[in-house]
Amino acid sequence: MLATIRADALALQDDLAQLRHALHAEPELGLDLPRTQERVLAELAGLPLEVSTGTDTTSVVAVLRGGASTTEPRTVLLRGDMDALPVVEESGEEFASANGAMHACGHDLHTTALIGAARLLAQHRDRLSGDVVFMFQPGEEGYDGASVMLREGVLDAAGRRVDHAFGMHVFSSLVPKGTFVGRPGPILAASHGLQVTVHGSGGHGSAPHLARDPITAAADMVTSLQTMITRTFDVFDPVVLSVGVINGGTRRNIIPDTASFEATVRRFSEVNADRLRTVIGRVLDGVASTHGVTAEWEFVGEYPLTVNDTEQAGFAADVIRELVGEERYMELERPISGSEDFSRVLQAVPGAFVGLGACPPDVDPLQAPFNHSPRARFDDSVLADAAAVYAGLAVAKLAVRS
Repeated sequence: MLATIRADALALQDDLAQLRHALHAEPELGLDLPRTQERVLAELAGLPLEVSTGTDTTSVVAVLRGGASTTEPRTVLLRGDMDALPVVEESGEEFASANGAMHACGHDLHTTALIGAARLLAQHRDRLSGDVVFMFQPGEEGYDGASVMLREGVLDAAGRRVDHAFGMHVFSSLVPKGTFVGRPGPILAASHGLQVTVHGSGGHGSAPHLARDPITAAADMVTSLQTMITRTFDVFDPVVLSVGVINGGTRRNIIPDTASFEATVRRFSEVNADRLRTVIGRVLDGVASTHGVTAEWEFVGEYPLTVNDTEQAGFAADVIRELVGEERYMELERPISGSEDFSRVLQAVPGAFVGLGACPPDVDPLQAPFNHSPRARFDDSVLADAAAVYAGLAVAKLAVRS
């Protein structure tokens, strides 16, 4: 049956590419994606699905009822995120966005592939001894849309608790086009946000000794935090800290009263969560004291570790190998430092998260712009196999059992 699923998926390739282009050209941000939601609903119309929408977000949940009778029904959840990023696109694609936002992380491919999977599974619902929940999620990019959908009951949308859940993410570089990747255990990092405001005393740039310079202190904090990482945490249980925002001052000859910066912090084990807070506070307060300023800081948890259930990670790998070939699945030696709110789902039910290389064929994957770059590009040709894998995971879980 998996061979049939893939053949049917390949027949959808052109339609899926057109849909992906339409979604890519009109990206939306955060939890409110009205045009994207409208398009998803239109694409699902006519399929034998029970469709509902969110109340606190523009999510879409669709339930497909399997037609095969069984005494042990199961329910499988498949998730695709739909939101874009506040990035001005520079990809050069003919269908590039012009509205100041961009699908720079490939969520347009996820949405399209999940729609394709819904079509494929609807064709074979008579072979499914259970139900499929399709989770079309807004707000993955920093808005924790998965938590909203969990609160609104996505795991119970079929009337009984989801047994297993699977998600997928495309990569514009590093992973060769068409190669799926996964691993048991942690596959993505946990993320935290660090916001720091340094309070000093402003003055004239020609007389810094008469002021308390918050910019110099903030710069020292940034470099001290980097040194702290390498001198405090085990390289075999790594921590990543990157400052992405720094603000301070209005003119070059004015020392301001305040400066601020923001960082993302990633970790791969629970043991480092509390330790990070303690060590970061010690560094910030210590550097502030040295400079005669004060530091106001907040260290907040964002997304937890994305942890693949060992059994389900192996199951997903077997399905992928059977669908697209042994050579197109690669087990990762170590987790990826990105983070995902699909981690919320995997905390609640056993499942797996896999990656898919979507680097265009005209560039070297090791040199191509990575996800979130304004120049990131994703190859449409992976859409059929992405849809087939989504559908194949559900088929293999829900196939009629003797």
